[in-house]
Formats: sequence, C-alpha cells, structure tokens
Amino acid sequence: MKILVTNDDSVSAPQLIPLIRWCQKLGEITVVVPKYEQSGKSQGVELLKGFEVKKVDLTPDISAYVVDSTPADCVRFAVLGLQEKYDLVITGVNRGYNIGKDILYSGTVSAACEAAAWGMKAIAFSTSIKYYDQAIEPLDKVWAFFQEHKLLDVCDHYNVNVIPDDKGIRIVRMGERYYCDSFVPQGNDIYKAQGKRVWQDSGELVLDTDCLVHGYITIMPLTFSRVNMEAYNKLVHLSQ
Repeated sequence: MKILVTNDDSVSAPQLIPLIRWCQKLGEITVVVPKYEQSGKSQGVELLKGFEVKKVDLTPDISAYVVDSTPADCVRFAVLGLQEKYDLVITGVNRGYNIGKDILYSGTVSAACEAAAWGMKAIAFSTSIKYYDQAIEPLDKVWAFFQEHKLLDVCDHYNVNVIPDDKGIRIVRMGERYYCDSFVPQGNDIYKAQGKRVWQDSGELVLDTDCLVHGYITIMPLTFSRVNMEAYNKLVHLSQ
C-alpha cells in the first residue's frame, strides 16, 4: 500500500517521525509536509505565486519533501508535482482536537478533504495538546477498527480524534462549536484572536465534542460535497 503522510504542524512537529514509523507498518511511505505551521489554514492553496519545495532526509528509505505552503498544497504537490497516486493519505497527528464546527478551519482535516477530492482514501488524526506526546499509542487500535469494519469501503475520508486510556471508539457526527474567539487589541491597530471554550454537554454520546470530553475516541465520516441535498431536491424541479 502506498501511503502519503502530511500534516499542518510542519516538518518540525515532534510527532511527525513517530507517525512515519507507525505508518511504515502499513506500507510504502512518502512524506510531504509544510515548512511552517499551517494551523487554521483550512483548504487554502497558493495560486498566484510559486512556492519552495525541497527534498529532505527525515528517516532512512523515506522520500520526504518540505513545501512552503499549505497542507492542501502539500497534497496537491504530492499528486500533481510528484505525479503519484496513493492508496491512503494520513494527515496529522494534529496537536489539538479537531472537533465540532472548528474542523472547518483545520488544515489537518482539509488535507484529508483535498486527498478525497483527488479520489484517494484519507484519515485525519488529531489529539489534545495534553495527550500530544502519547498521540501514536491509540493508532493500532483505531486502525484495527478501520480494518475490522471496512470503514474505508463505506466512506473515503474520516476525521479521527484519539486519546489514551479511552473508554472505546464511537462513530460520531459533528457537534457545535467547541471554541470561540474574542478579538483582543494588541495596540497599533493589531488584534489577536483569543480562544475560549464554549462547548455545552448535550447529554447524548453522538456528537464528536461530547464523546471526546467523556473519554471516547471519535471517528467521523466526512463528505466533500458542499451541496445541501435537502434543498436541492426541493428546488431542482424549478430548472426543468
């Protein structure tokens, strides 16, 4: 199996090498990662100017490239620049949960979405800052769950949040916002977003936000389409 590894935390992310070593158990690895941290860059790509791509030595026998652009551009370069197709794209492990509506901003999740747009299977992995040093520990369990239930036959790409010492694995749907920002003036017309938790427990273990807080690994199937099918089905007759 040919596997592409990317992230949004950059080539300097402490969990990149451990993730590469874990992925080597699954197949042949290519690594294409951002030069600098790209958290919150969503699925942005650079169209107006060129960007630097350098081949680097990360681990023995691994082809690795550092891209001075976004996670989505890392995937695009891996497919269009290297002219390769991959059986699986692994992105992460992100330092910080990607849950609720906040996944709309995530470079980690968006790299998986970009992979799906090019017809590839993808899994985005994230964990909390608190558990970041233990990020690789639950991956064997999660991969076994994917294999046992043939999840990648059901959906092309998934958002997965992992924690150690979990109570189990739950298939979830997207919750509401977990974080919200205040914009704090820094002087000289500069404002900085300052996050705060706004999550409220729904009491139902069906949302990614609730399940994580209550100690479960979460697996959420994603969709690439932005079409509101309910509205489309109500309105499509207007064009006939």
